[in-house]
Amino acid sequence: MKAADIRMCLVCMLTMLSLLSFSGRVEQVPNGAVLQVSSVEKQQIENGTVYRVVVKHADTANYAVYNVFIPAGVERVRGVFIHQHGCGMEGRGASTAYDIHYQAFAKKWGLAIVGPDLYYRNGCNVWKNPESGSGPSLLEALEMIGNASRHAELKDAPWLLWGHSGGAYWTLAMMKNYSQRILAAFCYSPAFDPVWVYPDAALKIPLMIRHAGAGDANASDVRCWQTAVNTFHKLREKGGLVSIAYTPYQNHNYSFVRYMAIPFYESVLSKRLPTGAQGSFKEMKDMDKTKGWLADTLSLNTYAYDKYPGDPAALSWLPDSIVAAKWKEFVITGTVIDRTPPPVPYGLTKKRLHNMAVELTWKADADIESGIKQFHIYDGARLIARFPEHGVYQWFDTNGDDAIPMSVLPEMKTVVMVPMAADSTLSISTVNHFELESSKVAFQSK
Repeated sequence: MKAADIRMCLVCMLTMLSLLSFSGRVEQVPNGAVLQVSSVEKQQIENGTVYRVVVKHADTANYAVYNVFIPAGVERVRGVFIHQHGCGMEGRGASTAYDIHYQAFAKKWGLAIVGPDLYYRNGCNVWKNPESGSGPSLLEALEMIGNASRHAELKDAPWLLWGHSGGAYWTLAMMKNYSQRILAAFCYSPAFDPVWVYPDAALKIPLMIRHAGAGDANASDVRCWQTAVNTFHKLREKGGLVSIAYTPYQNHNYSFVRYMAIPFYESVLSKRLPTGAQGSFKEMKDMDKTKGWLADTLSLNTYAYDKYPGDPAALSWLPDSIVAAKWKEFVITGTVIDRTPPPVPYGLTKKRLHNMAVELTWKADADIESGIKQFHIYDGARLIARFPEHGVYQWFDTNGDDAIPMSVLPEMKTVVMVPMAADSTLSISTVNHFELESSKVAFQSK
């Protein structure tokens, strides 16, 4: 059995065990379903806290598990990033809460991160519709975790939605059902082609849809390319703030979507995030669409909104010139290159163990553009060690966008062999996934 399969089995076993320990809280939700909610579990990790709660539909075998990360030092949660997995990806949603790349994004903007796992007897054919309970159970989980974490504002904080395949259908459905709560949405190969009519409030939500062309999951009941195109026209013709990122040389399960999604979200957050004392979704600012940019998916030309001579509804709408430039790079190359070095490590200490061995510890925030590949340790100008010694510190797969490894990462701690004379010359740097290196920082003795 592969290591990834072993981890998956462990996640599933822990989930099933958790179902045996419900606290007995029962909630009636608007559609008549009864939700039974477990007690909230809490795990302290390096960058903050992960809270976990299970919400079970009392009259069915359906249940949902939510892992929610709240960064250390955040006095008030300003928004919630919800990363919804696709069909058949149950058991991997929790990895988002332990994703140091997304954690850096959350720390910068004061966000909570939600990694849902929707375990439904009939799979995504049921949970993809929020009315099945996947909408109300999310609300219940956020309220429970908000109370447990002393962040009661979590209940009303506005949402950033991300969804893949069946999860992207769920994201579009949430735009229909909960449009007034949503800051922005990103859909990665959305499936099943919704037939509903969106409310006017959904037209205010900046939405980016990535698809891979006519070969993107071309089964008759899925057709992600068709969902993307039809959703674009349905919303754009009514003035919706929607764009398509078309990468035909990739496929349904292969795309570096986070490199496009994060700058898209950051642009929207800078313009829509509430600044009031309460920070509720009711205080979200509307976008000024005339200050956005337009993008032609055929010619790949981009235009300032007020400079385009034709019908703006025929083109993709993007929030600003920076996103327009990254959109163009993404649809041409399939990625967005990180051109800036990562932040430097901090909290460095060193401890002499004996005449040759030194124990080093440090902390680091991930590069918000491309995460952490590894750390380089120097004796003066000479590279003497890498951490980890082999492989990378954390990566993500290009299918479900899940963190690898998907659980708690090893402590930033290692032992190097150097003579006592080298004590004052030890330093460390962070390397991101585009091989850019931070400045070196010297270790201090304990």
